[in-house]
Amino acid sequence: MKKTLLTGKLHQARVTHAELNYEGSCAIDQDLLEQSGILEYEQIEIYNIDNGNRFSTYAIVGERGSKIISVNGAAARQAAVGDRVIICTYASFDTDEIEGHKPSLVYLDKDNNIVRTSKDVPIQVA
Repeated sequence: MKKTLLTGKLHQARVTHAELNYEGSCAIDQDLLEQSGILEYEQIEIYNIDNGNRFSTYAIVGERGSKIISVNGAAARQAAVGDRVIICTYASFDTDEIEGHKPSLVYLDKDNNIVRTSKDVPIQVA
């Protein structure tokens, strides 16, 4: 049996560009890609905190150190510059591969600077 698990996350990234007439995809600062383990051309899920939109696209490399998060093409209609988004990747694992799996979690400030990284999602309390 296969299970789909979170592998990487950029939490509360700020959209810096929304380019409707670009070919498509989402450009992400190369430093942020590396920290989160997201690969160029990998499918990503984007969850817009500010308007509730959820959509899929793929990652492309943005200029290293630029802090760019650019939603492009049709995705540009789902997020505006300044919106806070969560960008996630997932992968399918065989049940015997799951034990010990930990995602790469990257938490960002309002300027897309890395505040902290983690391998564990905090436990939610009631």
